[in-house]
Amino acid sequence: MSLDDQNTALFGNGDEPLSNHSANPHMSELIDQRRRQILAGGAAIGALGFLGVLPQAVEAAEHGAKLPFKKRNRLPFEALPVSRADTITVPAGYRASVILPWGTPISGSFPPFLEDASNSAQDQAEQVGMHHDGMHFFPADGRRGGGRHSSHGLLVFNNEYIDAPLLHPNGPTAVNGLRTVAEEVRKEINAHGVTIVEIRRDRFGDWQVVPGRYNRRITAATPMQIAGPARGHALLKTRYSPDGTATRGTQNNCANGYTPWGTYLTCEENWAGYFASRDSDLPRELKRYGLRSTSRFGWDTLPGDEFERFDATRKAADASGDYRNEPNHFGWIVEIDPFDPTSTPVKHSALGRFAHEGLIFAPVKAGRPLVCYSGDDSQNEYIYKYVSRGKYLPILRQPGRLLDDGTLYVARFNGDGSGEWLALDLRDKAFQAACSAAGVSFADQGEVLINTRLAADIVGATKMDRPEWGAVNPDNGEVYFTLTNNSSRTVADAANPRAANPYGHIIRWRENRSDHAGTRFRWDIFLLAGPQTDSRGPDGQPLDERNILASPDGLWFDPDGRLWIQTDMSGSQLASGPFGHNQMLVADPRTGEVKRFLIGPIGAEVTGISATPDFRTLFVNIQHPGEGSTATNLLSSWPDGPGRRPRSATVVVTREDGKRLM
Repeated sequence: MSLDDQNTALFGNGDEPLSNHSANPHMSELIDQRRRQILAGGAAIGALGFLGVLPQAVEAAEHGAKLPFKKRNRLPFEALPVSRADTITVPAGYRASVILPWGTPISGSFPPFLEDASNSAQDQAEQVGMHHDGMHFFPADGRRGGGRHSSHGLLVFNNEYIDAPLLHPNGPTAVNGLRTVAEEVRKEINAHGVTIVEIRRDRFGDWQVVPGRYNRRITAATPMQIAGPARGHALLKTRYSPDGTATRGTQNNCANGYTPWGTYLTCEENWAGYFASRDSDLPRELKRYGLRSTSRFGWDTLPGDEFERFDATRKAADASGDYRNEPNHFGWIVEIDPFDPTSTPVKHSALGRFAHEGLIFAPVKAGRPLVCYSGDDSQNEYIYKYVSRGKYLPILRQPGRLLDDGTLYVARFNGDGSGEWLALDLRDKAFQAACSAAGVSFADQGEVLINTRLAADIVGATKMDRPEWGAVNPDNGEVYFTLTNNSSRTVADAANPRAANPYGHIIRWRENRSDHAGTRFRWDIFLLAGPQTDSRGPDGQPLDERNILASPDGLWFDPDGRLWIQTDMSGSQLASGPFGHNQMLVADPRTGEVKRFLIGPIGAEVTGISATPDFRTLFVNIQHPGEGSTATNLLSSWPDGPGRRPRSATVVVTREDGKRLM
């Protein structure tokens, strides 16, 4: 079989193989239990209460009344019908235009994108990377957070992974599964990471690249520093960094985050497939993360230090002589200062090591701890919360230090709708007792964080259906998370209500403290995705032709408290069935209404979203259009037209009348 076929067999389209074999309860078991409890109280109120409709809606259902009439329509557009067109579709009255497709020149010699994909590795380092994902718009006056400029700023977005058959003129070169052309692999490395580009809206309303000093690429080879409890740890020592404090690159960056002080956070998701180890006895920090004997792209098969670092096989007398610990340098949250092109990105180890989907902050309050959430996007993995030990003060000179000293928690969802945050901290007595009972020991807190998944297994966290993006409701502080799907589970629980969950759902919770720093919460299900025959909307009713969806992924609240939901269907679910192409919907948590707003082209994922402060421009990323295409078999021609290679790109959505989006 070809190298691509071998990689597909091992890692599919990049998702990690199942590696959680603990006996911890699964969310589906809890949801099933919760469903039975609530339905015992009556069908009408039971369905609504289970699905988390606001109390006034439950009261109305109990008395057979309709939801309260709202004076202002918060979703003022006609819902789109499902579509399979190879284009971007938005409602009447809106306009969608394309900017910054893969290969757009942004720096250096500004090399143009060549239609036969014959650009060099150095060209790619000066161009927009491949496969856009999480994204944030930083206003030009947002150097230390905030900012109001809506016509000029920095757009920063992840470039998650690559389609090697499209990145090169005739696909990657390999002989017997071994890569043979170093220039090709360097180009692949440079197509990963993060793109930072200055953009400005011209007098015609179109966004243009500004060839300024801020434009740069962060790639899978960019030098970085490690901060927090794991810095300098023995398990981070490598030939490149014998003291375990420095590293190179970030890759498979999916969703994102941004700090109150104006920096960008990129999150390393399915990174394990980039490495290989031929050792027969993998240590727990590799085995629990699903490393295999072959890698996804075969970078490790070329000679030279820049490639050998992807081979985690033990080859020397100690870790300073090889790259046995290189995979431990990945699975972190990486902070990038977009306004300082000379700055070195920092990996914050206190936030844990796993397949980070993204990072979202609870509302920030001066004088209170900093709180943020992240999901581990693999089947049967967990949801985490971090609480800083120090207090957030806007006048701090280096506020990023708050991300290096705090407590990492993992969630347990109980069948009665309650939840607990379980500390993964050696200073916590409950964690000490759990480790003792499990017969597991950690030398220090750095080792706990390098083995975050194992620590979460030990305390009995709830297995989830692939936790993806999160978002915090600005109206009331409730936290929402998408659980995109899970094909490996056979038994349901309260928080994951379907065994073999192909469609996914959205869960939400409310913390028991207004500053989000407590250890208790109450949770419910906001939405069950699926066809009309197997779904429930936030109003307690089955989804219909206006809003049926599957595999919810991206999630974002706009300033007015509307929830934007993006989908990532694949395979047969995308090719056939009732859902059409991947899409973006808008939900109003106040009323339970959901409408389809945008539909992507063939084979694409709709992912990544941000807006200008005046909420008149929406940025949306379109990833891997024509997924599965090769140079001789183009499955999509978006966005450049017939005969052109499909390219991931950013879509700019505005109203035709120039007013606020809604």
